[in-house]
Amino acid sequence: GTQPQLFDLTIDPSETKNLAASNPEIVQRMHTAVVQWNEQLPRDAGDPNWTPTTVAGALPAGKFVNPVGEGADPWVIRDPNASRYLWCMSEGNRGIAIHSSSTVTSMGQKHVVWTAPDTGPYSQQVWAPELHFLDEHWYIYFAASDGKNENHLTYVLKSATRDPLGQYELHGPLATGDGVDRLTPNEWSIDMTVLKTGGKRYALWSGWDQLGSDRQYLYIASMESPLKLVGPRIKLCENDDYLWERLEPELGQRGLNEGPQVFQAKGRTSVVYSCGASWLPTYKLGLLELIGDDPLNPDSWVKRPKPVFSATPTVYGVGHSSFVKSIDNRQWWHIFHAKRDRQAGWRRAIFVQPMRVGKRGFPLFGEPVDAGVILESPSGSKPSAGSFSSQKFDYFGHHQLIESLPTGIGLGRVPESPVNEFRSGEKVVFSGSVPRDFVAHAMIGFLGVDQARDAGILFRTTGPSVGYDAQRGYFAGLIPRTNLVILGITDGSSWNELARAKTSIDVNKQQKLAVQVVGNTVTISHNGEQKIQHTDPTYSRGRIGLRVVDTHARFSNISVSPVQNESGFKATGRQAKPAANSPNN
Repeated sequence: GTQPQLFDLTIDPSETKNLAASNPEIVQRMHTAVVQWNEQLPRDAGDPNWTPTTVAGALPAGKFVNPVGEGADPWVIRDPNASRYLWCMSEGNRGIAIHSSSTVTSMGQKHVVWTAPDTGPYSQQVWAPELHFLDEHWYIYFAASDGKNENHLTYVLKSATRDPLGQYELHGPLATGDGVDRLTPNEWSIDMTVLKTGGKRYALWSGWDQLGSDRQYLYIASMESPLKLVGPRIKLCENDDYLWERLEPELGQRGLNEGPQVFQAKGRTSVVYSCGASWLPTYKLGLLELIGDDPLNPDSWVKRPKPVFSATPTVYGVGHSSFVKSIDNRQWWHIFHAKRDRQAGWRRAIFVQPMRVGKRGFPLFGEPVDAGVILESPSGSKPSAGSFSSQKFDYFGHHQLIESLPTGIGLGRVPESPVNEFRSGEKVVFSGSVPRDFVAHAMIGFLGVDQARDAGILFRTTGPSVGYDAQRGYFAGLIPRTNLVILGITDGSSWNELARAKTSIDVNKQQKLAVQVVGNTVTISHNGEQKIQHTDPTYSRGRIGLRVVDTHARFSNISVSPVQNESGFKATGRQAKPAANSPNN
């Protein structure tokens, strides 16, 4: 369960030191008081418009829950040449991937479009890539270094064609220092984006004011072309005008501004920026309004006196946003990252939620919506078309814990040098519809690890998100370390075992797992032998997927086929055999 948390906000406002373990009496006293208080509240907690945020059974069509993926600094853009979204993300800090998806609530299929060299000035720490379509080419702006943060500069990839998933050529570094040429010297820079206003283009980024200072400000410069900046760089504003912009909200702390993102609506331009410490729960968003005609003049910008998007007790470390419209252009959507835990660090996940635009054209974000809360899908979204395909899927887990293999998919592999890695019950959920009655097969390799935990098949699954039990549906798995076949059910946040059976699992050989579903009856076979038969009416529909729990496993020969007669498989003794008219017979 969740560990208790206790912080002394008078000396630790960013909640970095958990005092619960050393103060059990205080924890128990406060817990008891909260429980008693909750019991006295009316169900609507004083809100006459309250409605339950949970539903029984499968997640209804047209709904989704957060977080939709893992990662940081999300950049999402509508493809102007196709009906799809393109997510541009760092790939293990050593490359750049573009994910293509039909919806903003799913990252979709990953395509690694650039891999950093083994050594050199842009070989490591590849941060915050952004994809822009300019002058009939795609450009990816990103920061990289030789492994030392103080050497971060901005580089650009230019596409060879109009295909965003095709070949790219590297350019840079861009000149982001002081002086007319901005090269005397070139200065540390990250988080570059493009502002288009008044028929001109400008580059915006976060940079140090001088070599080695570690003081981050927002800068702007004119763009002669997508590959070249001209004129001096201009500091847009101070980074510590307000206490909430500082690493800690205290006078002795330094300010930090980064992650500028342009928002334009109703003829108005604003820049939403991240501030504070990205590694702490207090990370948040501020906003600059463009009130003048010349964006290169700092007097043309006005800073909002309060943050425009801040943490809640349950969603914290929020920042580095991007904004896109729904596929039918009726809604605006806000994509941002949030921390996975309160400890200092950069383990983060991606959240998506609707936003509004105010009467004057500025963004209205509201508060971060909790993980697991049911949200309406963006307007114009269409359900997955076609039948089951093992080639198309959504992945939920740390991006370095999945392998694309010639024969299938690997889940749970921890690389030699992971970047902010965390376990979350890594899973893929395949695209396309699945018959109500079906048979699903998968071969599972445990790579010789006899202490491996669960690996198996998800079925009748809806509402998947990042998290161990963050899906609604059933799971049939193999557990080598206890030689068990197991069947369980999850409701989006918790696991309940339905049945188990002893078996023999040779971790040095491929294991065949089969799940047959007819009506509400589930039959599970291991290596051709029926092990479990159980009836449960909770879920009657959903997609097929694969899942591991703290395990590295490789899946191959993944297939799904319909059961075309009412009885489906006929069990003979312990061996489940297909009926005479089964498509697999």
